Formats: sequence, C-alpha cells, structure tokens
Amino acid sequence: MKSKLKKIAISFLIMVIIHYALSPNLFWTLGISTPHVGLIFVLGLLFGPYGALGATLSNIILDLLDGYTPIEILPSAIITFGISYLAYKIWYSGIKTDKITKPVLDNNYHLGLFLSTMVVCGFIYSALHAALLGIIYGNSIDGYFFVSYFLNFVNLGFIFGILGIWLSKKIDLVETPKTSKRQINKKLYLTLFCALLTFTGILLISIFLNLDTSIIMGEITLITILLFAYLTKPFEHEIQPSDENTIIEAIIRNFLIITLTIAIFGVVISMLSLNLVSKIDDGNIYLRLMPMLIITDIIIILFFIPGMIILRYIEGKVVKPISSFSEIEGFINENEKIESDGLVEIYSRYLNEQNEIGTLARSYTELINHNNNYIENIREIEGEKERINAELDIATKIQAAALPTSAIKMEDFIVNGYSHPAKEVGGDFFDYFMIDEENLAIVIGDASGKGVPAAIIAMITQVSIKQILNHNQDPSKILYLLNNQMCENNSESMFITLWLGIYNRKTKKLTFSNAGHNPPLIKENGKFKYLDINSGIVLGVMEDFEYSNEEITLTSEIVTYTDGITDANNDNNEMYGEERLLDFFNGFESKEDPIKPLLNDINGFTENAEQFDDMTLTYLKIE
Repeated sequence: MKSKLKKIAISFLIMVIIHYALSPNLFWTLGISTPHVGLIFVLGLLFGPYGALGATLSNIILDLLDGYTPIEILPSAIITFGISYLAYKIWYSGIKTDKITKPVLDNNYHLGLFLSTMVVCGFIYSALHAALLGIIYGNSIDGYFFVSYFLNFVNLGFIFGILGIWLSKKIDLVETPKTSKRQINKKLYLTLFCALLTFTGILLISIFLNLDTSIIMGEITLITILLFAYLTKPFEHEIQPSDENTIIEAIIRNFLIITLTIAIFGVVISMLSLNLVSKIDDGNIYLRLMPMLIITDIIIILFFIPGMIILRYIEGKVVKPISSFSEIEGFINENEKIESDGLVEIYSRYLNEQNEIGTLARSYTELINHNNNYIENIREIEGEKERINAELDIATKIQAAALPTSAIKMEDFIVNGYSHPAKEVGGDFFDYFMIDEENLAIVIGDASGKGVPAAIIAMITQVSIKQILNHNQDPSKILYLLNNQMCENNSESMFITLWLGIYNRKTKKLTFSNAGHNPPLIKENGKFKYLDINSGIVLGVMEDFEYSNEEITLTSEIVTYTDGITDANNDNNEMYGEERLLDFFNGFESKEDPIKPLLNDINGFTENAEQFDDMTLTYLKIE
C-alpha cells in the first residue's frame, strides 16, 4: 500500500513542479501553457494506474487554480486518467511479441512501441481536449487547441519519456502488472482499439468542420466509453527481464542523445525567434510561433525516421546475427571432444566483455581449442584428402580423354589444340572433328568459374554440340539450342562463352557464330590480326537469344583461344595480354605447330607464377 501511495504522490508532485517551474518562463512564452501535459503519458507508462491517478489529481488541482469550474474539470479529469492508463495498457499488451518487459529503450522494437504509444495517446488526448475547449470557448479555435495540445503532448512526452525511462533503470519504482486469470478475447479488444482510433479521427474531422456542439458532445462520450472499455483488457503476459548491455541498446542510447540535442536546439531557435516576432506583433505571437515549432518537429522527424530505418537495419543485419552466433556457447560442453590448452590471443581481449561480442569470443575460443584437438587426428583428414585427390585425378583423365588427343592432318589443312586447367579439372574445352568428308567442326569454350562445376558444364556442352551437329550444321542455330538448353536448368547461374566454326574444304569458307568468346586471330596478307566479329552473348543467361552467322574465306591460318592465355600474370601482376599474343604469332616464322613455342613464350613471361585460369587454344592452318 505504501508503494502505491508513494507512486501516486510522486506523480502528483512531478506534475505540479514541472507546471510551475516551466510554464511562467519558457513554455508559456512559446505558446505552450501546459508543459505538464507531456507527463500524463510518461507517468502512466511508468507507474500504471497509480501514476495515472496522481497525474489526474494534479491536473484537477492545477485546473482549479487556473479558474476552471468543476463541471469543466470533470470531463478533462476522466480523459486524463484514461489516456495515462492507456499508455500502460498498450505497452504491456504484447504487440507482435511475447517477450514483455518494463519500459526500456534497448532495441528497435521497444523504441517503436514507445513512439507509437506516445503518438496514439497524444492523438486521442489532444482531440478530446480540443473538442472540450472548443465547446467552452467556441469551436472557431478548437483546431488551434488540437495542434497546440498535440505538439505539447508529443514533444514533451518524448523528452520526459526518454529521461523517465533512463531514470527508472537507476531507481526501480516502475509498476508492472500481474497476469490476469480472466480469459481474453483478443479480437474484441482489437476491435475496440481500432474503433477508438477511428472515432477519434472522426471527432477531429468534426472539429475542423465546426460541426454542431451536440454532435461533438456525442462523439466525446462515445470515445470515452470506448477508451474505458479497452482499459478493461486483462494482462496476459508474464513480465520478463530486459537484455542488459546489448550493442543495439548502446547505439539507441547515443541516437536518442543526438535526437534530444536536436530538440533542445530547436527550442533555443524558437526562443531566439521569439524576440524578433514579439517586436513585430505581440498580438499574434502564439500563432506566429506555431509554424516554428512545427518546423522544429519536422527537422527532428527528418532525422529520426531515417535513423530508425538505419537502426532497424543494424539490428536485423548485424546485432541479431551476432546474437545467433553467441548461442553456440550452449552447445559446447567441456570434456566432450574439446580440450582447451589456453586462450587464443586474438579473442582474449574480448573475453571479459559482457555483451554479444564477449559471448562470441568465448564461444570461438572454445571452437579453436576443439580445432586443436581435431588437428591431432590429421592422419584421418589426410586420408580423406588422398581419396579426394584420387577421384579428382580420375576426373582429370576423363576430361582429358574427352578432348582431341592428336592433330588432324590433311593434304589441305592441319588443325590442333591444347588445353591445361588451372586446377585438376577446368571449364575450358576445345574440340575439332570431321562432320563429313568436306566439313570440319572447330569449337572452343570457357565455362564460368573453375574446378568441378565448370568442368561439368564444359563436358555437357561438348557432348551436346556433337549430338546437335548430327542433324543441324548451322552454327547460329546450334548456339541457339545450346543457350536454351542451359537456361532451362541453370539454378546456379552458370554460363559459358563459346565459338563454333564449320570449315568447308571445298569452298574454303569458314562459317562461324560467337557466344561472348574472345575474337580469333586470323592471318591475311602475311600478317595476323584480330578478326572483327559479332560478340553475341554468353550461353545460359538469356533464353531465345538469336545468334548470327558470319562467313569468311580462309586462305591461311586462324587461332582461337580462351582468356586464360591473355590473362596469364607474372610476379609483377602484368598480364600477357592480347598485344603480346598478336606479336608472338606475327613473329613466329616456323612452319611447325606454334602451340609449344607459344606455351614456352607464356612460361617465360610468367616466370612460373601460379596459373589462375584455364589455358586453351586451337590452331587451323590451310596448306
């Protein structure tokens, strides 16, 4: 009982002190004659029905001292108690969460709940009081009353609310509800709450439309009934402790400090503006200062809303993952395949932190110790590695066997190729074969990525080309079919560049189509140059793309290659490049196969630097 009376008394005294400390000086001058209004929300939120009762009693006394009659005071007192208690009800209602805590600002959810509760209470309170004052003083100024009360309620409720919640963590006087044994009809109370907001909005419209007083009185009565009907909602959740020393709490605390600083700065600007306005026209000082206060609120909102969005992102993308990682601590049991010989230095500096980072550091220290124990079984790991290497060796032989093993030498041409993967298997491939007695097919491709996935794509493409060539010898149509085939089942977004040409021995015509591959080198008039061709797009990214055929008369030589040739790097991170490749072929005068000399030239340039990409080329020479 003493605790309840203490909360009533504290609420009463705070309301009186704030009213008389601020009204005559700052807030009355700014056109806000009731700075204690913002406390109605705060005291109800922190002290529940006892804070609401203390605030109401104080409001009654202050109104009597201001000259209001008991008939005028009674409706205001009823509304004041209801709105103050409403803040308490909304906070502990468990909106979108089952973890109900005391009023805290430790995460984005609680900050959003605090703001939305304050705005809802301020909206209802301001509309009802504006309507009451409009009835007393005439409905021609009740719109001004609403704006004035709402700005007062929200601005001061925001400032006092943050300070009150922070102070309540130091002095634990917060009233928390006990779980009710009554059954709750959630749909009923949700309907009541929605109706409360809806009819408040209707009342506000009636205020600005200057409707008849009897209509407004009826709306006030209905809203008050709905308000107290909602206040009968039972408490269904157990109050749980809030998280302590969290990263997001520290971020929000600093964010709110900055916001409060901006709010205070806005008040100072309004005070400085007051001197100029009062010299111009004292009669309209309140109405002239109202836009300044609204502008201050807009500045705060323009800072606050983006800040809230950023906080939500940080909480969802940074803090929550770290919290999830920290849960691994519960899965690490001492003496179960973990032997800890000491702490790893990189984590030791965080071990005493009492937040998610500290938990994460402790967890990963245990994991590293477990890894040390795993290293003792390295032989088992090496055995598995040898098995994988053996399988990759088989895969390498299979892939190599799928490529041409020797050159095709005819009386009128010679064709040869070379491919070397950067890893055991790769995504480059080439192929050449006689379709019939007159036509030679040449193909070179480069699948995205490296290793096994790229090798699979390359081999599938190589096999598919041979199958399609059995009934279709149009390069562009073949690329069209291959592209659609890859697009159908390409969940990993793989793609492949490919150049396909068909050389006719009789006509010496080379018909080719390109899918995003490097342009070939062609020799004309005794000099090599890069062939100007349509680049097309790579296979596997756009279904139903129409590739085009190009045709040239081949009189000498043509070289196709993958970018592993030109992108070969030396120790200075210099690339072999297209110019060096062109210079090599223009400087190569031997009638022998140029493949080995080219590889020697590349090796001399790279000086045995590690190969990062597959290297493949084909060479067709007309005799």
